[in-house]
Amino acid sequence: MRAFFKTVAIVTVFSICEKFLGFLYRVYLSHSIGAEGIGIYQVALSVFSLLLTISCSGTPITVSRLMTKYRAEKKYDKANSIISAGITVTLCFAIPLFIVFFIFAPKLTFIFADPRCISVFKVVLPGLIFTSVYAVLRGVFWGDKDFLPYSIIELLEEACMIIVGVILITFASDVYDGAFRAGVAVLISYVFSFALAVVVFFLRRHKLKNPRGEFKPLLASAMPVTAMRTANSLAVSMVSIILPLRLVAAGYTNAEAMSSFGAAVGQAIPLLFIPTTLIGSFTLVLVPEISESFYKKRSYYLKRDVEKALKFCIFLTSLFIPIFFVCGKEIGILVFNGHECGTYLTASAFLMLFMSLSSITTSMLNSMGLEHKTLVYYIISGIFMLLCIWFLPKVCGIYSLLIGFSFIYGLTSILNLVLLNKNCAEKPKYVKFLIWSIFLLVPTSILGLMLKKLLLSVLGTFITFLVCSFVMIIFNASLYFGFNLLSVDLIKRKFKINKPKAKQLSFGKIANKN
Repeated sequence: MRAFFKTVAIVTVFSICEKFLGFLYRVYLSHSIGAEGIGIYQVALSVFSLLLTISCSGTPITVSRLMTKYRAEKKYDKANSIISAGITVTLCFAIPLFIVFFIFAPKLTFIFADPRCISVFKVVLPGLIFTSVYAVLRGVFWGDKDFLPYSIIELLEEACMIIVGVILITFASDVYDGAFRAGVAVLISYVFSFALAVVVFFLRRHKLKNPRGEFKPLLASAMPVTAMRTANSLAVSMVSIILPLRLVAAGYTNAEAMSSFGAAVGQAIPLLFIPTTLIGSFTLVLVPEISESFYKKRSYYLKRDVEKALKFCIFLTSLFIPIFFVCGKEIGILVFNGHECGTYLTASAFLMLFMSLSSITTSMLNSMGLEHKTLVYYIISGIFMLLCIWFLPKVCGIYSLLIGFSFIYGLTSILNLVLLNKNCAEKPKYVKFLIWSIFLLVPTSILGLMLKKLLLSVLGTFITFLVCSFVMIIFNASLYFGFNLLSVDLIKRKFKINKPKAKQLSFGKIANKN
């Protein structure tokens, strides 16, 4: 237990450092190549990201899961064969995509908002091959539960891109040249991370075996995940096209439609993903544990790990919901200097719980070989979302997107939780913990609203936000301890016990009685 949380802490620290460096680089780009240059750069990378999703997005988690499965069955040669199969399959997708788009990119101007994006796209495009192979090696590290090399490589890749980017962009002649040089920096960072991953792969004494016989199970598992993530990328693109048009049809001007869409999608939604991002490190470390317990039929440990994941997800997200609900407008003003974004944050704060649950349950189900089910659930909920943004703008304007996202994340969360219960021999107990967590949001939010009303006119926006956020976090966490949802004894033991009993693992007596 202690080792588990130590690993989570290490991965989280590296992840935060990586994202902080990325944020600083984004600030540098905004000052050096301006909004126009960033626009060219971003559009090119968005198309590249779609190709990367198609070529390899489902392969890393599948390689990780099948490695765990084969090792649980003591089929060690097959575990090495699946690595070779993963590399072969991803190259079979990546190389043709590279060739087609590199040759025909000048004729695909309809894909890009600006023809200047094509040159930036083409300079990044060779990275598709290197990054696809690195994605498979990343899955190998996950399957080995060897997260430190992965975390270091990811951080060094970001640092490489920033260092090379700053050097190259310093000598740029205009914004387009700056965007092009930023693309060169991305390519160099991809080659750099690929080379590091290959070295670590062989230093860890991994071997490549004949992949014969492993293509079918690999593709059967990876294709649903790839299809779901590709569908997600396409859905985002469709929303970007459809929603502004439907807002205009509902009576918005073009400027109003783009402004509302930008405030919701470009500003508010990324902030709502903060809890999901933080939970990502926990999920990354836990998923191999769940996969191993599932295939070894260790029902107690599977139940324990699922409960642990769900309760941690619910608890962490519940700390953020009152902050966004109470201080959404203040966050919008402080971060983006926009009231519309803040209003949307307040209205959509509850959505964070569904976003986090949907993400973590999908990862767990995929690690248990249930990718086909999660794909079907995503398609069903996605249809409801598209119906919402088509028919509801006349009724509720930009908030039709909020209703649509509620279907995407709410419906998938419910269906995923039902499927988890069906596939766990010992049913995980989390329902009462979830109900109590939702109930505790009410007094915490009321306290925050009262405190904000008292302090805003006296202390100003920034100080009021800090004070209210701090008080609500402490108050909400105290309620968890007060209602015995979190165990004080567990915290005091500092996770020193390697194989704890069920009572010691509990998030609290109330949760255990479910």
